[in-house]
Amino acid sequence: MSISEFFGSDVFNKEVMRKSLPVKTFLKLEETIINGKKLDKEIADEVATAMKNWAVSKGATHYTHWFQPMTGATAEKHDGFISLSGDGVILNFSGKELIKGEPDASSFPSGGLRSTFEARGYTVWDPTSYAFVKGNTLYIPTAFCSYSGEAIDKKTPLLRSMDALNHQALRILKLLDIKANKVLPMVGVEQEYFLIDKEVFKKRKDLVLCGRTLFGASSPKDQQLDDHYFGMIKPRVQAFMEELNETLWRLGIPAKTEHNEVAPSQHELAPIFESCNIAADHNQLTMEIMQKVADKHGLVCLLNEKPFAGVNGSGKHNNWSINTDTGLNLLSFGKTAKENMAFYLFVTSIIKAVDDYQDLLRVSVATASNDNRLGGNEAPPVIVSMFLGDELMKNLEDIASDISLDERKRNVMGVGIESIPEFVRDNTDRNRTSPFAFTGNKFEFRMLGSSNSISCTNIMLNSAVADTLLHFADELEGVSDINKGIHEIIKREFISHKRIIFNGNGYGEEWISEAKKRGLLNLVTTPDALPYLIKDKNIEMFIRNNIYSKSEVEARYNIQLDNYSKTVLIEATTMIDMVNKDYLPAIQKYESSLVKEIKLKKDIGIASISKYETKTIDELFTLTDRIYDTLLKLESALDVVKELSGYEKAKYIGDKVKVLMEDLRAYVDKAEAITQGDMWPYPSYSTLLFSV
Repeated sequence: MSISEFFGSDVFNKEVMRKSLPVKTFLKLEETIINGKKLDKEIADEVATAMKNWAVSKGATHYTHWFQPMTGATAEKHDGFISLSGDGVILNFSGKELIKGEPDASSFPSGGLRSTFEARGYTVWDPTSYAFVKGNTLYIPTAFCSYSGEAIDKKTPLLRSMDALNHQALRILKLLDIKANKVLPMVGVEQEYFLIDKEVFKKRKDLVLCGRTLFGASSPKDQQLDDHYFGMIKPRVQAFMEELNETLWRLGIPAKTEHNEVAPSQHELAPIFESCNIAADHNQLTMEIMQKVADKHGLVCLLNEKPFAGVNGSGKHNNWSINTDTGLNLLSFGKTAKENMAFYLFVTSIIKAVDDYQDLLRVSVATASNDNRLGGNEAPPVIVSMFLGDELMKNLEDIASDISLDERKRNVMGVGIESIPEFVRDNTDRNRTSPFAFTGNKFEFRMLGSSNSISCTNIMLNSAVADTLLHFADELEGVSDINKGIHEIIKREFISHKRIIFNGNGYGEEWISEAKKRGLLNLVTTPDALPYLIKDKNIEMFIRNNIYSKSEVEARYNIQLDNYSKTVLIEATTMIDMVNKDYLPAIQKYESSLVKEIKLKKDIGIASISKYETKTIDELFTLTDRIYDTLLKLESALDVVKELSGYEKAKYIGDKVKVLMEDLRAYVDKAEAITQGDMWPYPSYSTLLFSV
């Protein structure tokens, strides 16, 4: 069977709806899906029956409202289609069951919005994201809210942010007389991950409990030769990728690109662009399916941002653009004067939004694991800046200087070989150190961590740009000369927010000094970043655009603080356990073997002791003392943590506990480098990185 025949075969998509629903019902539902019209509840029973019949034909016996609580993962509670009727059982699924579910909300993070005893919550069908069958279950994408209506999920505010962007963008397009009924943020997500052997994984307590190695001396060979990047895909990995692709395609997920990444055992998958909401749903599914398919192949898929020290971590590049329902990409150079004017105005709105809300973009990627990744090994720095490239930068500078733009020239290139055709050069290079880069017809935000939900970042980005467009539209609706008004906005805002644009090396020490001079934020850790979420100007922006209420913002602040603290504390207690039970006994055992060897030599009359024995024993004795002393300090620090809460707790963990963890690791890793290999209790980095 060809890909085109089975792509989306497990999805209750538009084609299936058209075949299985009455025409009037289908048209009403299509209005909701395409144009965001309010769902007509009268059609719910017909849709539910058709959805159930289709799912049962695919082997489904159960359904679930699939939602995205504030854990960052997905959640599901399965109910059977069966109902009792007389003496038998029938299959039934009503419109009421389709539209609303009632899971227990008490054990999901609410950040103080709900008390533990207040258990009721609701899942509500999102008809803009197609239902699908996985295994024996019909999955229905839903929003999730508390009994009192607050959003306690990631989908609800994402949909709100898309509505806000759509509304404000349409105001701008109307002023420019560009036809459109809807404007959608479009997203393509590059997903990086590691694959390691499952049996080796099971032997590493830190990987099992924390998803990353807390200890590990560097491998003699890792990524120094850059030979893994875009290299030949090994047969075992290729088999995994083939099954992954087929599984994703059946669910309508347009997985397109796959390749080896820079670090050994690291890989990447990228799909075709989709609407922001569907891209978020699909990325959550992709992460889940990656792990399940890997398990079938005797592998483990690691999504932690920094599973191995000293080599590249895994990110998730969020490629973001704005498209109209008429097919116009508003972040592409236009074919007409009006389209070009729209392009420069929308780019300017993004420049202003990123500068004004750089703190929110940093907050959107702030996690304990991503803190370990940002700032090195191809991960962007924590200072948010934008890369525009030479051509776009020059054009904006010309506009700001009232210089008319010359007609754009196509940059045709060749490589000096007659048999190889010439090609058109892109209008911008790529800056891999830039957090937020223009790449020709989209912006690539590269700060997301591999395990992050993309919803948070896109909520911030959609909301910030919507807010900027709101102010632009308010101003432009009052001018008599729209062309002059737009020119003045582009000129004013580009000059005002030029500080956020940096086309150079984001890793250089000089950039840190330069960014400080420009007044840009350098929020190194999650505890440094999170307080900015609840700044008055940010809360006011969210309220103004109907994204979050004040209590919903504060709830997310509390949840992120709590997640940070719990993540690091799990890692710290795992380190203590590994050192006490495994590392110190192993080092001591090797020390004892060396002492016995020296004693044996003396007993048989060999007077001299080798330099190797002397040096190794001295180093191990010193390291043992340092490991033990640091271990005691770490245990004492964890006792202090028990007396703290909220921001004070997270800040102490970041400033004190994490430093001690790094010290403890450094001493243990030094001991690993000089301890006999077969006495070391855990598989080495060489084994972990090259076992597949």
